[in-house]
Amino acid sequence: MSAPASVPSQPHISASSAPPPVLAEVVRSGFVEGRHRGSLVLLGADGAVELALGDVTAPVFPRSSNKPMQAAAVLRAGLDLSGERLALAAASHSGEVFHRDLVRKMLADHGLSEEQLGCPPDLPLDAEERETYLAAGGARDRVAMNCSGKHTAMLAACVLRDWPLESYLDPDHPLQRIVHRGVEDAAGERVAAVGTDGCGAPLMAISLTGLARAYRSFVLAEPGTPERRVADAMRAHPEYVAGTRRADTRLMRGVPGALSKMGAEAVQAVALPDGRALAFKVEDGAVRTLGPVLARALRLLGVDSPVLDEIGRAPLTGGGSVVGEIRAVF
Repeated sequence: MSAPASVPSQPHISASSAPPPVLAEVVRSGFVEGRHRGSLVLLGADGAVELALGDVTAPVFPRSSNKPMQAAAVLRAGLDLSGERLALAAASHSGEVFHRDLVRKMLADHGLSEEQLGCPPDLPLDAEERETYLAAGGARDRVAMNCSGKHTAMLAACVLRDWPLESYLDPDHPLQRIVHRGVEDAAGERVAAVGTDGCGAPLMAISLTGLARAYRSFVLAEPGTPERRVADAMRAHPEYVAGTRRADTRLMRGVPGALSKMGAEAVQAVALPDGRALAFKVEDGAVRTLGPVLARALRLLGVDSPVLDEIGRAPLTGGGSVVGEIRAVF
C-alpha cells in the first residue's frame, strides 16, 4: 500500500470532455428550471456493476461518506468503542442535545478537552436544532460541529497509543496512515489524491465504484471485525450517525440492514445486507437532490419500502404552497 501524501495531491482531470448525465430536474409550476448532473453506480449482490451513469471510475472526494472507514481505523488502532459511541465516531451528527452530550462525555472519559478538537467551531447542522440552539443563547463551538464525534474518537485513539495529539490531523500521523490503508483495502483500489476535508481531517479520493465496494465490504465483513462492528453500530444507532430528522437515519430505520452515509457536495453511499450497494455524486454539490436520487437508485436496486417515498420527496414552494419538486430522471 502506498503511504499517504504529506500535502494535498493535484486534482484529477478526466480525459473525457463529455458532461455527466442529468440525474435530477428542478420542476416549478410544470416548467423545468434547472438540471443537476452527476455520476452513479449500482452494484449487484455479487459485487458486479449493474448500472453505471457517468464516469464511475474517476476519483472523487467522498467527504463524510468516508467516515465508516475512519471509524474502523480507530478500532484498528486499539480504541474500544461500541454502540452509540461507535456510531457517533462515524457520524455527521445534527448537533442535537444527545449528540453534544455524548461528545462531551467521551472527551471527559479520555481526559480530553473541547479545545483539543481539531474541527472548527460551528453551529448544529440540522436547521431546526440550529434555531433552538441559537434561541437558547448558543454560539459556534467545536462540539456542535457535525464531525466532533469523529475527532473525539481520533483523539481518544491517540491517547491510548501515546501518539501526538497536536498533529493528529497530519496525513503522516500514525492514525491517518491507518485510515489511508483502510480506505484502500475497503475500496479495493489506491487512493488517488489526499486533500483536507471541511473539518480539517485528511480526505482520501477514490472512485464511486470503490466507494460502493467499501460499503459492501463493511456489511459483508465477518462479525467482530472493525468493519462489521462499525456497520452494526451505525445500523443499530442511526440517530447518532445523523439525527432525528435526517435521511440516513430514516433509511437505516426503514430498510432493515441498510448502511447509509451521505457526504458534503452531494455524495451518498449505501449498502444492503446482501451486498447490493450504490454510490453517487451530484456534480454541482446540490445536497437538495440527495433524497430523490437516492430513492430512485434504491428502487433500481430492488428496494421496496414506504421510507423511499418519504426520503425521495423534495417539494418546491411558491407563496407558501407546493408548486413543484426536484425529481430523479434516470
